[in-house]
Amino acid sequence: MKKLSGAALLLLLFVPALQAHPGHDGGTGFAHGFEHPLAGLDHLLAMIAVGLWAAQMGGRALWIVPASFVGAMGIGGILGMNGVAIPFLEPGIAVSVLLLGLVIAFAVRPPVYVPALIVAAFALFHGVAHGAEMPANVSGVSFGLGFVLATALLHLAGLGLGLGIGLQKSSPAPLVRALGVGVALLGGYLLIG
Repeated sequence: MKKLSGAALLLLLFVPALQAHPGHDGGTGFAHGFEHPLAGLDHLLAMIAVGLWAAQMGGRALWIVPASFVGAMGIGGILGMNGVAIPFLEPGIAVSVLLLGLVIAFAVRPPVYVPALIVAAFALFHGVAHGAEMPANVSGVSFGLGFVLATALLHLAGLGLGLGIGLQKSSPAPLVRALGVGVALLGGYLLIG
């Protein structure tokens, strides 16, 4: 676990930029896709929070919750690449960050299908945003593979961080709950900012 949480911290230290959606010039479709979840604070926080929440719940949630997000985000990405728009896209993404932070802060542990459905709904917003911002001159498949892999790695970083802090099912670690408060505050800022 120490290696996994160390890797999570290293990933966070080397994130390129925390400004949402910088310009996409140069590079391959895969590189553009891989950079996208890492380059926006909103996406970065949500992806790591999914992993933290899954770690906090433990058990089957460790893989079901992140897999639900990744699968629904892929569908959203295809929709976005094909010009499908979702109303209130950016506010929806900010709300996802806020609510994920709150469920972590309050150590919410519903049956596993509930968080799987919640994160899948959030993932559609994130996926559409990724797909809609795909550069015209790159392959949709390679772009999609890039953002799916980056998302999965961010979920793993959140899992590693949550598990590495020493969470126990019966007593959620105060540090993870504090991280949830921080994520929720940033989500609120993104929502009103």
